[in-house]
Amino acid sequence: MSEPDVTDPVAADGAELQPEPVQRQKSLTIGAVCKALQQEFPDISISKIRYLEDQKLLEPRRTPGGYRLYAQSDVARLRTILRMQRDEFLPLRVIRQELASGRVDGDEPTGPAPTEDANRPRRRPSVSVTGGGALYSLEDVAEDTRAAPALIAELEDYGVIKGEARAGTKYYDETEREIIRAVTELARYGVGGRNLRAFRTSADREAALLQQILAPALRSRNVERRKEAVEALENLAAVTTHLKHLLLIRDLRKIVG
Repeated sequence: MSEPDVTDPVAADGAELQPEPVQRQKSLTIGAVCKALQQEFPDISISKIRYLEDQKLLEPRRTPGGYRLYAQSDVARLRTILRMQRDEFLPLRVIRQELASGRVDGDEPTGPAPTEDANRPRRRPSVSVTGGGALYSLEDVAEDTRAAPALIAELEDYGVIKGEARAGTKYYDETEREIIRAVTELARYGVGGRNLRAFRTSADREAALLQQILAPALRSRNVERRKEAVEALENLAAVTTHLKHLLLIRDLRKIVG
């Protein structure tokens, strides 16, 4: 017989006091978690949850048989991650920082809904176009993303990534590292570098369009005007990214519907 979770206290007169019942929240399997979040995140999948686990963003409990069991705190953490990806377009490294700072969204918003202020600029998703951050060697990228060196070489051949050669060593910035990480996930389904030319062509066209819109301001000698142009560029990039996401979801619903 297992030990009781709560030890019965004894009253002063020797009579035993009954402990308050302990309410335990039921753990969920990965399939149940996927189903529970599907209404808010239609594109959620078991493979995506496993990918986030591979990136050390989730650490569900494992049964002796190896099955994943997600506590309610794990589900709340996953919901926060998915919202940051969907609403703010944050890269995984920033999401890790947000989680480390203690950010975990609740299941439902509390309090009255905020009123719109016409004079207040709307909050846009975070997309940074200035600087690529730290540089990582080919070996570091391959170890971190678990990508085969042949896949990385293929991505370079098709112009998806470029890298930077320094003293005979190839380095990649954080954005290229995340591209490699994403392609590694796609590779599990047989998607290779040659299949990504459509993505590259689409990105080139969008970048050219945004450059055309903001070119005069970006070339301005006025520092403040250039700064405003960069902020506008990041804002437009976030909007177009969200638009592409919505168009993709619309088309995918036609496929499954």
